[in-house]
Amino acid sequence: MSNYIPRSLEPVVRQAAAEFPAVVLVGPRQSGKTTLLHRLYGGSVRLVSLEPPDVRAAASIDPRGFLELHRPPVILDEVQYAPDLLPYIKERIDQRRSAAGQYILTGSQNLLLMERVSESLAGRAAVLRLLPLSNRELVGQPERPLPWEGQSMPSAHSQTAPALWKQILRGYYPELAASPTREARLWQASYVQTYLERDVRNLRNVGDLSQFQAFLRALAARCAQLLNLSGLARDVGVSVNTARDWLSILEASFQVLVLRPYFANLSKRLVKTPKVYFTDSGLLCYLVGLRDPEHAAAGPMAGAILENLVVAEVWKALWHRGEQPALHFWRTAMGSEVDLLVETRAGLVPIEAKASATPRPDMAYQIAALRRDLGEAIQPGWVIHTGDITLPLGEGVTALPFGRL
Repeated sequence: MSNYIPRSLEPVVRQAAAEFPAVVLVGPRQSGKTTLLHRLYGGSVRLVSLEPPDVRAAASIDPRGFLELHRPPVILDEVQYAPDLLPYIKERIDQRRSAAGQYILTGSQNLLLMERVSESLAGRAAVLRLLPLSNRELVGQPERPLPWEGQSMPSAHSQTAPALWKQILRGYYPELAASPTREARLWQASYVQTYLERDVRNLRNVGDLSQFQAFLRALAARCAQLLNLSGLARDVGVSVNTARDWLSILEASFQVLVLRPYFANLSKRLVKTPKVYFTDSGLLCYLVGLRDPEHAAAGPMAGAILENLVVAEVWKALWHRGEQPALHFWRTAMGSEVDLLVETRAGLVPIEAKASATPRPDMAYQIAALRRDLGEAIQPGWVIHTGDITLPLGEGVTALPFGRL
């Protein structure tokens, strides 16, 4: 616990547990769910893992007896292994509906778990998401606002471009962050294998795991691109329907996020194809075979990797505040494109990611084109880069180092 990195979600979990009978904390394996709950509740709330087969069997054979043995307040870890417990948890909650914080449930598979939670605990549970570390958490500023929110910003972490690329390859999983000397590629190889063997086998429509791993690597090579699912399926040797199902598995188990285009009433036809990004930059780089920060920074995927990093950072920052992100990209059939649009109450915040340490005024061009098309709905824009200077680029656009995002 001495190496614990404070998470932005901590106050959100406390507030949810004070207001709802149950809290469901979901996220990928090794994102720090159990560690966060140990940090918040220590020995004051008992934690029961449902992963061991004997505990899982006890919960399935006699759910009422199991819940009587583990009375609230209690943390039930990895509840996706015993989803049949949920109707009985509902039954117990309804006996004391006004009592908050009775059950805290964690799970690493969103697809099946959330179907059961919706059926059994609708209106009784707050559902929160914990992903790998955001950069603001990694550098010890979990409460730092996003730059367009108009709040006073504490001095942000300054990071050179070489150090940033080293971190990109290492990734943002807490176990690697807490152990700086640990070999990242060995950990990432083990993680991918564990994910394939455990989570994927428990989800649907995966017969050949080696073919699924080939799909995962091929998808990584296409990150931040318009997703041609037919071409991807053909390259891997599966049907389009299988590719679609496998993509849904990756999304449901928090390995990827699917970004969809923004639609507005424009005379121009907008592209309807989505883009796919990986939750963790380290796993992305591992899957495409990048080993060296210098090669990553100078290689053909540098722009896509930095775009992935920026999209994932905003996504994680918002989820970790308990907010559901409303993120899109903008692209017209003529090729005009802005990497990321963030929906806020004030309007759309446009963001471009540039794998350069030298911001230039022409980097604001696409955001200016977007503003001409969408007008007053567009808020001041940002160009996120790998350098260390903040610079106005004109056209209502500011160049910002990634460390200040």
